[in-house]
Amino acid sequence: IMDLQTAEILLCLSPVEVANLKEGISFFRNKSTGKDYILYKNKCHLRACKNMCKHQGGLFIKDIEDLDGRYQQSFTFLLLIHICSHLVLVVEMDENNGLLLLELNPPNPWDSEPRSPEDLTFGEVQVTYLTHACMDLKLGDKRMVFDPWLMGPAFARGWWLLHEPPSDWLERLCQADLVYVSHMHSDHLSYPTLEKLAGKRPDIPIYVGNTERPVFWNLKQSGVKLTNINVVPFGIWQQVDKNLRFMILMDGVHPEMDTCIIVEYKGHKILNTVDCTRPNGGRLPEKVDLMMSDFAGGASGFPMTFNGGKFTEEWKAQFIKTERKKLLNYKARLVKDLQPRIYCPFAGYFVESHPSDKYATLDLARMLKDPTDSKGIIEPPQGTKIYKDSWDFEPYLKVLNAAVEDEIFLHSSWIKEYFTWAGFKDYNLVVRMIETDDDFSPFPGGYDYLVDFLDLSFPKERPRREHPYEEIRSRVDVIRHVVKNGLLWDDLYIGFQTRLQRDPDIYHHLFWNHFQIKLPLTPPNWRSFLMRGEQNGPGIPQVRCPVGLGDTPFYIL
Repeated sequence: IMDLQTAEILLCLSPVEVANLKEGISFFRNKSTGKDYILYKNKCHLRACKNMCKHQGGLFIKDIEDLDGRYQQSFTFLLLIHICSHLVLVVEMDENNGLLLLELNPPNPWDSEPRSPEDLTFGEVQVTYLTHACMDLKLGDKRMVFDPWLMGPAFARGWWLLHEPPSDWLERLCQADLVYVSHMHSDHLSYPTLEKLAGKRPDIPIYVGNTERPVFWNLKQSGVKLTNINVVPFGIWQQVDKNLRFMILMDGVHPEMDTCIIVEYKGHKILNTVDCTRPNGGRLPEKVDLMMSDFAGGASGFPMTFNGGKFTEEWKAQFIKTERKKLLNYKARLVKDLQPRIYCPFAGYFVESHPSDKYATLDLARMLKDPTDSKGIIEPPQGTKIYKDSWDFEPYLKVLNAAVEDEIFLHSSWIKEYFTWAGFKDYNLVVRMIETDDDFSPFPGGYDYLVDFLDLSFPKERPRREHPYEEIRSRVDVIRHVVKNGLLWDDLYIGFQTRLQRDPDIYHHLFWNHFQIKLPLTPPNWRSFLMRGEQNGPGIPQVRCPVGLGDTPFYIL
């Protein structure tokens, strides 16, 4: 029987404090708990949320974009987006016109039909690390595999496996009773790996969460022939057999794409939060037998792909050092709060190979009985190759290089076609796109152009109105591959295939969120484009950018 929903009073305001509430934003702290809250007043309407950034857990204090007066953007508007997206609280007035902030706590879905843990025999539950985020779970007579990336690159040609998978990895995959893929990033959803699997067992059951953007949105275009993909609702137990069940939960920060999973075998819970920034909005089961989570801080090109201004190598190094400390503190706090009996950090092992841990098995029963048992961790056989020392670049680079010479790019009007298809506009941002070689120098004969997203135009020079500006240099093979196939820009940004500058130094969430998550599910119709025979003449005139981050010549349509 599930517990009923409960309500917790987080903050009380006296009638005098309520009467003195100003229009707009007000900040409050509960002095007894030390927790911070934000109230938004619009005439007679009140809204509230916890004062906690859902991305990094910091406090909102002031809109940094307004500090020097250069670039005004409504803090109230940004905050309302934040309020509407997470941690929303209930505002109630008492009989004396005082105010109560309430948090509604729904019952935990994993507590439905609870099961008491049964005794496990040695070897009955084994968890084997294969590579990166890929785990092979033996659960009685069933096998389950998480996030199989076991061959090829991720994010175009940006990430390559650090560890050598076991020589029998394909056999292990084929023997799995089910596969869980947490999200669509290619270090978790690896089409090269799944293509190899589909060649031997196309009907293997694969389970994903019902995210806003389907995990396998690009399956048809990939050409991988998988026939048994199951999209399941969040927070519902999926029964595998009488002893085994699992539940997929969404991420509180990126619910449109990220998920995590709870696996329960004979009452013993295994929690894998994968890459989730705030798994299940921060509500997770306590005292699980085994908890696994990433330790690399999520996939991002920031700050390594940024240049100019403060982004010196020294600044980047210090930033990364600080972020690593914050991440370790967050993980330590999470483990302290959830109190798992065993904690296993993983999903951070890759290299930028284009010119720790090891394959091992954890015996859950032994580790639960005696964490010091030397047989609790089974090492790989003597002489097993742990680290990769070579990678098969050629077939993957061949695909990327083919895009460079594609007929599409003979016609400069592809730029308007592509960005019209992308569908992002009515946003005050001007972006300069520059195709480059591998060293991020302009590619000979490559495209170099401006996009004004306010009206989706392609001007010869930057507009005279006040506007934020970004310059994005992208390796020509990857950007053209992404454009041709209608792929998300994660291949560019997370794959370290770009170099960026921006003025002012502001993150444009709506822009990046659109191109990383919200592009159309079907690629541009390039066949129709070519049949129309659109082109802009034999030459592209060269002009100079009158203002910006540099005075470099660039080409226009």
